[in-house]
Amino acid sequence: MNAPAPKTPGWLDWYPNPSRPVFALPPGAVDTHCHVFGPQDRFPFAPERKYTPCDGGKDQLFALRDRLGVSRNVIVQATCHGADNSAMLDAVRASGGRARGVATVRPDIEDAELRRLHEAGVRGVRFNFLKRLVTAAPQDELAAVAQRIAPLGWHVVLYFESADLPELEGFFATLPTPLVVDHMGRSDVTASPDGPEFSRFLRFVERNDVWVKVSCPERLSVTGPPALDGERHAYTDVVPFSRRVVEEFPDDVLWGTDWPHPNLTDHMPDDGLLVDHVPLVAVTADQRRRLLVDNPMRLYWPDEPAG
Repeated sequence: MNAPAPKTPGWLDWYPNPSRPVFALPPGAVDTHCHVFGPQDRFPFAPERKYTPCDGGKDQLFALRDRLGVSRNVIVQATCHGADNSAMLDAVRASGGRARGVATVRPDIEDAELRRLHEAGVRGVRFNFLKRLVTAAPQDELAAVAQRIAPLGWHVVLYFESADLPELEGFFATLPTPLVVDHMGRSDVTASPDGPEFSRFLRFVERNDVWVKVSCPERLSVTGPPALDGERHAYTDVVPFSRRVVEEFPDDVLWGTDWPHPNLTDHMPDDGLLVDHVPLVAVTADQRRRLLVDNPMRLYWPDEPAG
């Protein structure tokens, strides 16, 4: 057996003992954005990866799920595993029906393999446009993937920087599937939530069949995690942006932790604090129910009752 590859220098490991949140997630809450890394000795990382993380496998993910009060997970294929979905599929299968998957696939994937992924619990594919993480496939190849998955009722998850939306939104509009945008399109929270860049993002969501994850305030924030006045309020500069998305698109928003938080360089978030961020952006019980339960169940478990 090959020795495990060393972690990327400066890599921040996930928080081993997150606080228990004050906010109680409603029964049936879904974490729609999390990953598994390895463990590397069982699920080696892809040779073409641009980072080498710590291990963060299914056992640790499910322990976090239970600690936070999450009922279900959507496990998104990590870029460090490339198009080998084995670690993600292993976690989905081990969940006892409490997880769905988002895969990475190539245009030449066989129909039998797509059916196998669907039967295992996969319901979407992810297109990543962050150059520091992946070398994005040509748009014609991505379009071919979207055409292949559309008959299965899957969706495409999009990860891009807000500054790149003007050059990408025309392509996104051609895709024949629902779209799910990661982390509010990495909006610039130093600008105004009423400014032209964020307004363009909102109109893109409005014009297309788009769901938005109001996730990863720790990636977007400039003010950082410190609580204010002894309360568990963190990443407050992100709140006006997330709250506006929740208010304008209450039936098309999703939430997730992004555990185990890859490629952070400033700090590692406390997952309990991320749960306590939810009522800052979804301020009513109805908004929280839609964000955390009704919407993800409709997208990932449409044949099962919510809650």
